[in-house]
Parts: sequence; structure tokens; C-alpha cells
Amino acid sequence: MRVTVEIVGEGEDEVVIDDDGTYADVVRAVGYSPHEVSVLVDDSPVPEDQPVAVDRVRVLRLIKGGTR
Repeated sequence: MRVTVEIVGEGEDEVVIDDDGTYADVVRAVGYSPHEVSVLVDDSPVPEDQPVAVDRVRVLRLIKGGTR
């Protein structure tokens, strides 16, 4: 299954996951941990363990960068 992933404020990427993949699989495919992002479908958050049912999602990073 192909999924277009918009990482809010950073751009878009297209990933391929298994047909029975979850939103956590999508997040990992773009290089993030499910603990540091929220996945949005139609601007509503979805559980990370839910099977992917759409071909486009938005990923909102909750943790970004830091200062030294």
C-alpha cells in the first residue's frame, strides 16, 4: 500500500507499507517514533495501532530539536 505522508512544516514523502500495516508502520517508514508524533487523518488524530485505511496522512511532530 502506498501512503503519502505530509510531515507538517517539513514536506511530503511517499512510503510503501504492507496492506495490513498500521499508522505506527507509516510513522516508522518516514523515520520517526510513534512516541514523538501524532498521525492525523482529515485533521483528526488516529491511534497508532489502527490499520491504515487512507492513502494520505499528516504527521505532526510533538517533539522537535532542543537547545544547548
